[in-house]
Order: sequence, then structure tokens, then C-alpha cells
Amino acid sequence: MFARLFARQLARLFAAFALLTAVPVAASARPVVVELFTSEGCSSCPPADAYLSDLSSSRQDVLPLAFHVTYWDGLGWKDPYSLEAATQRQADYSSHFGGGSYTPEMVVDGRKSFVGWDRAAGEKAILAAQARASAVSVNGRRTGNTLSIVLGAGLGHGQILLVGYDREHVTAVGRGENSGRALKESNIVRSIEPIGEWNGASMTISHRVPSGDLAAVLVQAPDGSIVGATRVDYGAH
Repeated sequence: MFARLFARQLARLFAAFALLTAVPVAASARPVVVELFTSEGCSSCPPADAYLSDLSSSRQDVLPLAFHVTYWDGLGWKDPYSLEAATQRQADYSSHFGGGSYTPEMVVDGRKSFVGWDRAAGEKAILAAQARASAVSVNGRRTGNTLSIVLGAGLGHGQILLVGYDREHVTAVGRGENSGRALKESNIVRSIEPIGEWNGASMTISHRVPSGDLAAVLVQAPDGSIVGATRVDYGAH
């Protein structure tokens, strides 16, 4: 009798263990990357900027990044945070998704694009991203003026991107569609640059600290999808 009960309990334990080990390591183990393509010259962008700011202040499971594009700069107000690299990055996404570039556009994990102020679409895309397995673990730490970035082993390959960004700015807009408004914006990208290629093997990279208050590392597959990401731990420096 005791032997049969013990065997049943052991079978249940093995079944539970098999169920747990069958579940992949989800993307929730790393932050979901939310990119907003925006401009201070765009009157429909402030609601999207507000959504990104809310994500920045309340969600550690999300890495929000605001890319200020340049194509609004000649239409009444030159955005002080606009970057050609942001415009090019959005154009690259446009080639993946089809169609043209627009503001505000939000892209989640390089896979899903939608109008940036659509919070329902944003939450749905974030949940979908969290359900996917992450291809590579990424960790980064600052020591003085150097970043040490460690990538784990995994399947696939991708470009390693270093992003520098400012935590928050408030801008008094003097001209253009947002004239007279004080715009509060978060996680404004100040620089983005490729620093290497990940080909499935574990690796360590040392690199100078980028422009901006903080830094993040993204690993982006050839199809545009983000397969790894982290905020860099600045600690005390």
C-alpha cells in the first residue's frame, strides 16, 4: 500500500517537473523594448510621449526608448533631440513592416508597429513579447568611463547596439504645431551605435560610455526583431 502511494506521489512530482522544464525561458526575463518615433514638432505626438513616460516610470519589465526623428525639423520647430540615426532606424523598420514612416509610431520588440498613443495596442504587444523566449541573455555594467557588456550563448545571431539616453527633459516649444506647450519627455535617445555582432557564442565587450544619462544594450536580428536587451547597471561611478 505504502509503495503504491509513494509511486503515485513520485509520478506526480515527475509530471510537475516535466511541465516546468517544458516551459521556455520567456522574454519577461529581460525588458521588452518599446521604441517610440516622435517629434516635438508633431501635435499628435504628446499623448504618445505621455504613454512612454508612464511606461518609464511604472514598468521595470519594459525598456521604453524615445527616438526623435528629423523630418519635422523644417516645419516650424527644430526638435533639440532629433537624430538622423533615429530617422534612419524608423526607415529600417518601415522596410521590414512595409509602408512609410509616420509619427507617432511605436514599435514593440522590433516585431509590432502601431500608432504610438494606442495604449491598448501597446499593452497587447507587450504581453505578446513577454510570451516569447529570449534568444540571448545580456548584462552590462559601468566602471568609470567604460562599459563591460556580457552576452550569453544561444541560438541565432544579431547586431549589438549600444543606446545612450536621457532620463527626462521638459522643453518649452516656441514655434510649430506645439507652440506654447511645455513638453515632458522621457528616455530620450541621444546616441545609438553598433558595437559588434553576436553569433550564438558567449562574449564580452568593453566599450566607452555613450552620450546620455543612461545606457542600454539591444541585440537585433536581421529581420528587425529584438532578441536580447538590458539596461546597463551604472551603479556608483
